[in-house]
Amino acid sequence: MKIKAVNGFKDILPDDALRWQMIEKTARDIFARFGMREIRTPVLEKTELFARSIGEATDIVEKEMYTFVDKGITMRPEATASILRAFIEHGLHVKQPVHRLYTIGPMFRHERPQKGRLRQFHQMDVEVIGATEPQVDAELMAMGQMLLDALGIKVSLEINSLGCPACRPAFRDKLIGYLDQHRESLCSDCRRRLETNPLRALDCKNRTCKALVQDAPSILDSLCSDCNDHFSAVKETLDLLGVSYRDNRFMVRGLDYYTRTTFEFITDALGAQAAVGAGGRYDGLLKQLNGPDLPGIGFALGMERLILLMEQQEDRTPPQQTTDLFVAALGEKAAVHASMLVHALRRLGLAAAMDYSGRSLKAQMKQAGRVNSRFTLIIGDNELAEEEGILRDMNSQEQSRFSLSPAVDEQAQQMAAILSA
Repeated sequence: MKIKAVNGFKDILPDDALRWQMIEKTARDIFARFGMREIRTPVLEKTELFARSIGEATDIVEKEMYTFVDKGITMRPEATASILRAFIEHGLHVKQPVHRLYTIGPMFRHERPQKGRLRQFHQMDVEVIGATEPQVDAELMAMGQMLLDALGIKVSLEINSLGCPACRPAFRDKLIGYLDQHRESLCSDCRRRLETNPLRALDCKNRTCKALVQDAPSILDSLCSDCNDHFSAVKETLDLLGVSYRDNRFMVRGLDYYTRTTFEFITDALGAQAAVGAGGRYDGLLKQLNGPDLPGIGFALGMERLILLMEQQEDRTPPQQTTDLFVAALGEKAAVHASMLVHALRRLGLAAAMDYSGRSLKAQMKQAGRVNSRFTLIIGDNELAEEEGILRDMNSQEQSRFSLSPAVDEQAQQMAAILSA
């Protein structure tokens, strides 16, 4: 019996990895423009971290986490809690007041695998810790939009405010009162969440629930003056930055720690799984984790969903890995010379390749095509004796002579000059 990958876990093959690398490179470039610095955290954390930060009544903690019960550790289902744990543990707040951090890596949730959603999935996660200004909220959204634009992915930005501990409890009571009147019509999940996490009913995908909440109270009508001013300033800044958005009073987050600003980047190209990325503010979470009482805001983009969207774009061909020079060696002496030249070129920062199996010239030229080589240098015993190889431009098919008389390092320098011309 063949051993296959575990259901919900997917291999990323070399051709696919090129697109992943391109996305990551673009993201790192844009993140750097905004002063973001990379942080890398373990995939295993103490289970308590996620129970305290995400919330014990959430679907993630109740049903979706991969937990080693006997060890009390869990494979991270999201990145924010891990980043904040590292922030607290290493006292990063002592070094400077505001930290801009990002991470890229795998997360794990035991849910039904579907298009764009796997049990091991990958996220780009961005966090700004220590800044409370609404302009930072808008700046993060603008950065996410800039990245998606750079990748050629069309999305719409939806925003909402979830209030704060001062104003959300009153709204929560209003919402429970409304939903309780329709309890029998709610889906089983919403009935279960009614006492523990009633806000989740606002974004339930069940058709009956979606229809019922259309007339539910709006949290935007219950915001305190501080939250209302903050949300207004976020929108004013988005307008100044030229970032389009729309209010969505039904938007909530599946995690307990969010306060005030929440947002999602939405696409209509992935069916029901419409969110490409999402995030929001979590001003009380650090203190909840026994850290300093500092505000925070962040968002995550799903890598698999970005890949799916890019694959759907017909005008964007997959990136290809290129080789600067392939050396086709014919004969043992030629192979020795070729191996030294290839290594010298690699030391100079060039991508060089050769075939060690002694195959025919025709076979080696095919191999040069497979590795997408720009040039091929043909070296045989005759060429070594005459101290001249044959250099072929693989695009134009034009050939020229290349001197093999100087030392190999000098040949590499000369070849580098030709390849960079």
